[in-house]
Amino acid sequence: MLKHRKIVLIEPRPPGYHVYSFVRLPRLGLPMLGATLKRRGCEVVEFCEDLAPIDWREVAAADLVGISTTTSTAPAAYNVARFCKSHGIPTLIGGPHVSFLPEEALQHCDYVVRGEADETIEELMDVLEAGEAPVGVRGVSYRDGEHLVHNPARPAPHDMDALPYPDLSLIRGRDRISTTPIMTSRGCPFDCSFCSVTLMFGRGFRYRSVESVMEELRLLQPRNLFFYDDIFNANARHMSSLLEAMLRENITPHWGAQCRADLVVKQKELLPLMRRSGCCVLYLGLESVNPETLAAYNKKQEVEQTIEAIQLLHQHGIMVHGMFVLGADTDDIQTIRDTVRYALRHQVDTVQFMILTPLVGTREYKRLESEGRLIEDLRDKWNLYDGHHVVFRPARLTPYQLQTETIKAMRRFYSLWQCGRMVLTPAICRPVVTAGWHALRGRWKAGWNRLVNTRPVLPSLARAYGWFHVRRWGRMNKEFLRTLVTRFSTAQSSKSM
Repeated sequence: MLKHRKIVLIEPRPPGYHVYSFVRLPRLGLPMLGATLKRRGCEVVEFCEDLAPIDWREVAAADLVGISTTTSTAPAAYNVARFCKSHGIPTLIGGPHVSFLPEEALQHCDYVVRGEADETIEELMDVLEAGEAPVGVRGVSYRDGEHLVHNPARPAPHDMDALPYPDLSLIRGRDRISTTPIMTSRGCPFDCSFCSVTLMFGRGFRYRSVESVMEELRLLQPRNLFFYDDIFNANARHMSSLLEAMLRENITPHWGAQCRADLVVKQKELLPLMRRSGCCVLYLGLESVNPETLAAYNKKQEVEQTIEAIQLLHQHGIMVHGMFVLGADTDDIQTIRDTVRYALRHQVDTVQFMILTPLVGTREYKRLESEGRLIEDLRDKWNLYDGHHVVFRPARLTPYQLQTETIKAMRRFYSLWQCGRMVLTPAICRPVVTAGWHALRGRWKAGWNRLVNTRPVLPSLARAYGWFHVRRWGRMNKEFLRTLVTRFSTAQSSKSM
């Protein structure tokens, strides 16, 4: 039975290092659960390791600890759960990884919350406070003696307006959040083979009303905003209604969102509205420049559409962050080299060249596992399942080739030469001079705003950071690279292994 009802929520830090490691953006699952628990009268503290270190004394004093994890953070989550177990503290874990592997998680924790936890947490707290086992609580897995019990799945909540706003004030180190996250929908109707979103949140969208989102915006008054939706531009009517409401109330922070490139093209008449409302960057899932790979991923998008989308966004002063996934069975060395050439030729502002990662539960994971292509030594090293390490045997490349060619692509895109080319242009030199003039006159804020609101400036800063990132990643992963050199440096493909 929970007596004092002090609850600690923890989001472990993702392992490794990547281009946007400097963007400290908490996921919204725990702040939403925290709001629900706070409403029940619980004392709630959240630690997001990207923002502040965990206070282990506070964890040890908790009545219950809840942990949210992805695949790459699963080892860290299990370490926290073991610490809690050693102090006799009940522990529950949720998130996509444990939703698909609850048996693994129950080796370390007391309860697994599968799927969306918004409604499950209320019912689970009722039985825990009563000192009972969660028999029949939908969406919960637990251990009953030597037996594992998996209660039936819980349907996803449909009334998104009934969910509480995420309570970011519960997070230690919240003052380090420079960009405010907001979610306006859940789910995705598309079904990319490497993605776990549809498995976790369903094939279809569930939207919050425009008024609900606006109420949250009024409360937060963000200066910088990121829409956490998996595809923000999936519903043109909903998006335009929200942006028009933001303009009417003069709530126009600098904002960014994840969007589909083909929908940018189909909705190009909305781009002026997006820019006026404060859009400064879109994160496009470009995935590949190889049409065969796009078909293999079930992306349902054409290369020509991605090119047109980039051009349209640049014409409206919107920065493009291109996300690519390398290593499909249809990819070879030339594909990777063509990808970086494409990114440079079409002036993609910043990129992530991600390595195909077979996340647990996805079709890619099931296929590669059934074909025996997961690298045996790495199968349970979930911290390497982060999109930056090769953990399987590609079809037309060795693991070593896929890893090194991806690093070379990053180094070429984020080279000092490319940074210099962006900086030494009139489009950047003019605002730099203007900012300096404002600074000399004591108008620092005006000068800084003039500088960062110029489209090429932010990409230039990000490219400089990318150059630093690529070299740091190499230093931090020397041992992993040596392993690939030793085992996979020959030109054998997975078909000959």
